[in-house]
This record gives sequence, structure tokens and C-alpha cells, in this order.
Amino acid sequence: MSAATVLMAAAEGGIIGDGRTGANLALGVGLAGLALGRLARARAAGRVSTGNARVAGLSAITAGLAGTVLATLHLATSSGGPGTGNGLVGAIVAVPLGLGAVLLGRRALTRHHHADRTTRRTTA
Repeated sequence: MSAATVLMAAAEGGIIGDGRTGANLALGVGLAGLALGRLARARAAGRVSTGNARVAGLSAITAGLAGTVLATLHLATSSGGPGTGNGLVGAIVAVPLGLGAVLLGRRALTRHHHADRTTRRTTA
């Protein structure tokens, strides 16, 4: 099974269950991406000393993109309108969640890069 087929089936909810499953999956991935993005920003700012801000930022971007793609696929393949029970509203909410995760991850990477650059200047 190709990756495109798996993504389409997941967005339609055909792999796991009813029509809302694809939207719920996209919401979960988007929320996980937001949590990773906040953690990455805290690490980049030095408020959390464990872990690597770069890895957390890249993880937030990846999760945000995956959530956005799943939500967009669900929006494209769902039939009916809002309130029909096929997760259309959940997919609409998942798109900005995923994009927010991408933005938080990017800001964390930028902040980490600037902090790393100033650390190199002061130690050299």
C-alpha cells in the first residue's frame, strides 16, 4: 500500500472507523504539534533545560504538516456539510492547529539558531 493510499484512507476514516475518525486524527496530530512547538520554544528560550530545541522544533513542524495534510484530505473527501456527522467541522479546526504548530516550530528553530550563534561568539 502506498503512502498516498494510506493518507487518503486515514482522511476518509476508512482505516479506523467512521467519518469523524480522520478529522479526530488530524485534530490529535495538530494538538500534539502545538504541544511540541510550545515545548520547543521553552527549550530555545532556556526555560526548560532538558532536550534539544532543534529536534523539538523540527518535530513540531513535522506534526503540524501531517495534521494539516490529513485535515485537508478529509475536507476534500468528505461529503455533506457541517453537522452531518462526518467530521467536517473538526477538519476545519484542525487546519489552523496544524499551521500553528508549524509556526511555533519555526519560531523555536529561529530562536535556537540565534541563541546558538551568540553562544559561539561569546565563547570564541
